[in-house]
Amino acid sequence: MTSVVVLFVAGAEKNAQIDRLHQQGVPVEVTVSGCLGLMGGSGSNLAGYNCRASFALAGRYYSDDVPGSALYSPGTRLRAVVVPSDPALLSTPAVLAAEQASDRVFLVPTALLVVFGITVGALMIKRRRTRSLQRVR
Repeated sequence: MTSVVVLFVAGAEKNAQIDRLHQQGVPVEVTVSGCLGLMGGSGSNLAGYNCRASFALAGRYYSDDVPGSALYSPGTRLRAVVVPSDPALLSTPAVLAAEQASDRVFLVPTALLVVFGITVGALMIKRRRTRSLQRVR
C-alpha cells in the first residue's frame, strides 16, 4: 500500500514539474563540465551518459545534471530551460518539448490499488466463510 501512495505522489510531482517548466521556465545557457558513462543492466555495455553543467541565473551560479543521456565534451554550451524559483528544475528544450503532464503516470498505482483491493476483499470473504463454518460445527 505504501508503494501505491509513493507512486501516486511521484506521478503528481512529475506532472507538476513538467507544468512548471512549461509555464514558468526561462531560457539559460549551460556549460557542460563533464560526463560519466552509465553502465547497462549487465554492466558490460554503455547505456548512455550523465552530464553535469553549470549556469548563471540572477547573478548566482548553479550546477546540475543535464537531462537526457547524450555525451557532450567539457565546455560545450547548450540551451536549457530553468524555473527561476527552483533552479534545480532544469531541462533542455528538446526534452521539454517531448514531455507533457499526463494522467498516464497514475495507471500503475491505480492498477496496484485495484489488485490490493481485490486481494483484501478476497481475504475478508474467505475469513467470513471460515468463521461461518466454524460456528456451524
